[in-house]
Amino acid sequence: MSTDTERRQPEADTGAEHDVDLELTGMTCASCANRIERKLNKLDGVTATVNYATERARVSHDPAIDVARLIETVEAAGYGATLHLPEPPPEPADVDEAGTAGAERPDPELESLRTRLITSAVLTVPVIAMAMVPAWQFENWQWASLTLAAPVATWGAWPFHRAAWVNLRHGTTTMDTLVSLGVLAAFGWSLVALFLGDAGMPGMTHSYDALVAWGDGPTSGLDNIYLETAAGVTTFLLAGRYFEKRSKRRAGEALRALATAGVAEVRVLPEGIGGPERSVRADRVEVGDLFVVRPGERVATDGEVVAGTSALDQSLMTGESLPVEVGPGTPVVGSSVNTTGRLVVRATRVGADTQVAQMARLVEEAQAGKAAVQRLADRISGVFVPAVILLSLATLAFWLVTGAGAAVAFTAAVAVLIIACPCALGLATPTALMVGTGRGAQLGILIRGPEVLEATRAVDTVVLDKTGTVTTGRMRLVDVVADGAPEDLVRRRAAALESGSEHPIARAVVAGCAPDGAVGAVEGFTALAGLGVTGTVDGVEAVLGRRSLLVERGMTLTPALDAAVEAAEDRGATAVVVGWDGAARGVLVVADAVKDGAAEAVARLRDLGLSPVLLTGDNERAARTVAAEVGIDEVVAGVLPEGKVDHVRALQERGRVVAMVGDGINDAPALATADLGIAMGTGTDVAREASDLTIVGGDLRVAADGVRLARRTLATIRGNLFWAFAYNVAALPLAAAGLLSPMIAGAAMALSSVFVVTNSLRLRRFR
Repeated sequence: MSTDTERRQPEADTGAEHDVDLELTGMTCASCANRIERKLNKLDGVTATVNYATERARVSHDPAIDVARLIETVEAAGYGATLHLPEPPPEPADVDEAGTAGAERPDPELESLRTRLITSAVLTVPVIAMAMVPAWQFENWQWASLTLAAPVATWGAWPFHRAAWVNLRHGTTTMDTLVSLGVLAAFGWSLVALFLGDAGMPGMTHSYDALVAWGDGPTSGLDNIYLETAAGVTTFLLAGRYFEKRSKRRAGEALRALATAGVAEVRVLPEGIGGPERSVRADRVEVGDLFVVRPGERVATDGEVVAGTSALDQSLMTGESLPVEVGPGTPVVGSSVNTTGRLVVRATRVGADTQVAQMARLVEEAQAGKAAVQRLADRISGVFVPAVILLSLATLAFWLVTGAGAAVAFTAAVAVLIIACPCALGLATPTALMVGTGRGAQLGILIRGPEVLEATRAVDTVVLDKTGTVTTGRMRLVDVVADGAPEDLVRRRAAALESGSEHPIARAVVAGCAPDGAVGAVEGFTALAGLGVTGTVDGVEAVLGRRSLLVERGMTLTPALDAAVEAAEDRGATAVVVGWDGAARGVLVVADAVKDGAAEAVARLRDLGLSPVLLTGDNERAARTVAAEVGIDEVVAGVLPEGKVDHVRALQERGRVVAMVGDGINDAPALATADLGIAMGTGTDVAREASDLTIVGGDLRVAADGVRLARRTLATIRGNLFWAFAYNVAALPLAAAGLLSPMIAGAAMALSSVFVVTNSLRLRRFR
């Protein structure tokens, strides 16, 4: 066990954390992952899931079992393991001027594979050329082939041989067992033919000649060599493994971007605004610290603007490219890019509590899981290798018994060994899940786990909370009707009156009537609980509030103003009346406005085959008005939080598969009850914890995108598995029938794995 591992263990063995991630090394195929998973799950109080694509194990364990024992169990199975720790903050030298982490860390395993691949390819090309082109077969060319092929079959194929030996010591077989057996068999046969047979003499044949001569009767085979097969298979498989590993790194780029997004140094203001700046490492910032964000820099951590105005690029969090205007009192998210003005921010969340860290953690958890369809593939691949070895032996025996000769029998048996490697099966789900969840994180869509993908396929009903989901959740001035005075005068005096109140309606009136913040003075301000306010504006005594308040004060409403009040109340909005000099002068209509794009979002959900239902605790008239505006026919209003749960269950009992979209604490029980819970990221932490999908921003249209992405990812997984199964089912009979040379089988097997990974990478283009 490494010194680094020993140094880390005391932090993990406190018993305070029962879930850990282990970084695994030495895995070469899905069978390796299955073996580690079985070994860990045999420990009492341990539940483990091993992901071949991410090379990580998610382990839930009893506090009595320390991490050291988990690592020892993995090492006893023949693999390496270390405790996974969060990405360290970037060093100052690794961060560019915008505060973005620089070049990614080198991968020693990838570099080693590249070296083996290039060297093996250079040596293999002349070996294959001499075997296939008789004109290039100079005197004693077979010994030159041996000289070139030997390093490839031994050093080049060493990763396969080493893995096969490790697994053999533990009584198991993996994909590498098949590859190692095939390469060693071809190389060993060639050595016997060269040193003990007639293959080293002039006029000898090679494996291709044996296949051509198959119809002419049996041949001893000791005048044939298979060096081009041993070298070619090794090179093709090294190429497949190299491109597979490189593609897997690309598949995880989105998660690494989240984990490393940030700044190295922060300029804090230890003496407050106006005091001197002092540079500290980003991981030294504490809650409550004030820090400066200059134009072009990233916000160091979650916080609230204390001074300054600017526009922030929050595309890392929400996927939206348009900057968001911020000013004093505005919450900001760490890793957002400041585009214009200088900001002073007070830190509110740091380290693992920030939104970026939580997003990265959710994406990691999602990638660690397995869909049900992948668990089936894992079970199949677990018994596949022993079955293939038996099939290879049976193929060898069949051709020998039928008199085809040792060369033909040997060629077919080796082809069966190599063509059947189930590597593509093990990559089908994890690579698609890595790319899909990573792309979702880039677009502001967090997918909690693979089971969510399967849920989205069956959902047929979407229940939408109203306040904060379909609407903004904030009162807003939506209309002003003036009668008996100019509209600008009505707006100015109403804003002045309401400037003395903190009521949500008052704030909406002030924001709507005086968006520039220029509010006139009010004298003698008086708040009348539940009725309205009075005061003197421009030397005139004015009243603003309910219609009954003005009538009580002898201020009659004109027919136009009366009609405006009635119309507002009919659609569930709130109408306040303002008047002076003995008469009502205007009506201001305040409502919880529908979000921009809500109607488009509902239309998109319908296009996905989902029937929308509006579920709210608000009154019937307000709910019906909002539903009509966004295009929802089914409305359930006046519902308490427990009533939302009951309604979701009632829909499920009627045979519907329900998705619930909400944002508040009162939505959390319904989100957890629904078959698919979708939380708006602008809502409460409780709602997000109860959900399966989280929409980081507040745009409801992204909920439809989330369902589409989940379905597309599931379709990619199913497509990968289909082609992986189809490849093995179609190729094995061809190999057993002697219709595939081992070298072509090796190339086809490598290409199948590359195809699965490449197909998954198409999800990066999801829009």
